[in-house]
Amino acid sequence: MKDRERKISEVQKEFTGQTLTLGELGEIAERHDLPLSLAVVAEAMAKERKTYEEILALVTGIFEHNLRALEVGLTRGRSFLLGTVGSDLARYGSEKTLIDDAFINRALVYTLATEVGNHEIGLRPCAGTGDSCPYTGFLRALREEGFSAEQVGLAAALILRIGSIFRGGKQTTGCNMEGFGAGAAATAAALTDLRGGTAQQVLKAVVLALSPTIAVPCTPRVMVAGLCATHISGAILLGNQAANLVLKTSLPVDVDVDVMIAMAARIHVEAAPVITALNLEYLEPYFQKKPPIEPFVDESIRKAEKESAVRILKQAREEVRKMTSPTRSLTDALGDVVVGGSSLAVGSPTNMARICHAMVSGEIKKIEVDLTADLFSRRAINMPAILMGAISGAKTDDVEMYHRVFDLPEIRNIEVKINRVEVPEVQRIRIEATGGSAMLDARNRGGGRVAIVDARPSVEEALRAAKKLGIEVVR
Repeated sequence: MKDRERKISEVQKEFTGQTLTLGELGEIAERHDLPLSLAVVAEAMAKERKTYEEILALVTGIFEHNLRALEVGLTRGRSFLLGTVGSDLARYGSEKTLIDDAFINRALVYTLATEVGNHEIGLRPCAGTGDSCPYTGFLRALREEGFSAEQVGLAAALILRIGSIFRGGKQTTGCNMEGFGAGAAATAAALTDLRGGTAQQVLKAVVLALSPTIAVPCTPRVMVAGLCATHISGAILLGNQAANLVLKTSLPVDVDVDVMIAMAARIHVEAAPVITALNLEYLEPYFQKKPPIEPFVDESIRKAEKESAVRILKQAREEVRKMTSPTRSLTDALGDVVVGGSSLAVGSPTNMARICHAMVSGEIKKIEVDLTADLFSRRAINMPAILMGAISGAKTDDVEMYHRVFDLPEIRNIEVKINRVEVPEVQRIRIEATGGSAMLDARNRGGGRVAIVDARPSVEEALRAAKKLGIEVVR
């Protein structure tokens, strides 16, 4: 106890009044060998001039209304979007209904119950009411798991400290900066901290949990029955997975937590208008409506909405049919093995290089590669594959060549240049050789596929080479 008080006192001396980022707070905690949750409380003590016990009491007390909403959702609540999912799951009692982990299962059930309660009596929001659902469900599960009041208080403090950052970053619609994103990040942090992780491990878990949530929209999709449930409860699952990966493996996580959060917030603002417009186009026919409200809407609008529902279903089926028709047969659905990672980032560029290699003759003197920004940023994984395809025509599954391409004697006599191109999807290669040079201008496609735009000596020769090599060419 005295050692903890001494460390808290030392940490408080580092707070100069300037707002600290999560990463900066983590660095202070690491210097003093203090859990991140304790550093959070120490920061609050210094800012609010309150005692340790007062801070813990206040951060747990702030959830009292939300816990009542959870109880409503668990017993009598009915949501116009989620129905009675909370009480449906509560009927199973202590059974592991959603996941084979009693604690995480309770957190999932209570999170969904809180969301139902939100639609009945409301919630106290943080970034939004969405992230209050996993926060509340998680804290109730902690209490039932037998964690002490102090441990629950520390978890609540850490959760709220992270949630407040997302509150500042949430400027428009999007579950990525609310229920799903903030909930996953806060859950990951709390679980890592509770399980004995260092401050830096907590921050790494936040980065991992946040990654899959970036740019994920919510509203107006939130008006569609059922869909929100997997977002909100998924935050608990992602947080638990991130915590376990950090604590139980040596998985490298190099991205600074502040960089990840700042990027998430920026993408949130930039992507929301585009994503929201597409959501509206496809999902508006499925928006839930309340009968007492509809008579206030002009009949012509209601008629148009009904017609839109028929139209969008027909449109969607045609779009999916086009996606399905050119695909491989069921028994040949998987493409060739791609060494080095993604079939999009590695497989397709490699096949571009293989096609170009097939059109050259003589000794290769120069290879110049143009890659769109995304592919250029992943040059560490795709350039070995591109070079092995360009120099020897090696297939995407050539493991040995991928790992030794830079040891090839030929490469010492070849001038190699990589260019970044701002045009989306571009992957272009020029190979200069003594007997005959070639160029292939293509667009990147998943599954190792290539979309040919232009080629020298000719597009026809490039198509013949692709066919001979068994490379799938698409538009």
